[in-house]
Amino acid sequence: QVQLVESGGGWVQAGGSLRLSCAASGRTFSSMGWFRQAPGKEREFVAAISWIGGRTIYENSVKGRFTISRDNAKNTGFLQMNSLKPEDTAVYYCAARNGEITFRDAVYNYWGQGTQVTVSS
Repeated sequence: QVQLVESGGGWVQAGGSLRLSCAASGRTFSSMGWFRQAPGKEREFVAAISWIGGRTIYENSVKGRFTISRDNAKNTGFLQMNSLKPEDTAVYYCAARNGEITFRDAVYNYWGQGTQVTVSS
């Protein structure tokens, strides 16, 4: 089992920044992803990173604004979000799996409880 705990969500004005953290414990894993879900919308892929090699993928709407990273020694992943827009408002979830990075949420085995990000106009 892998336990994931997100933190760092909150309220920010459009154009501002937030840094989300995902603290992992338990068994090892290969990849960590970030997903988000806005009210009335389907869950959407945001970014993912391989834990050893640090390879990354991003959803097109956040590319250039968001940066995914990790601190292997602390077993913690991060999502730095800059130039935030109202459409970024959602509950953000981190997820992990013992496989390669992918945008497909169905293959991630472990999920955090989410953290709310609200961007005002």
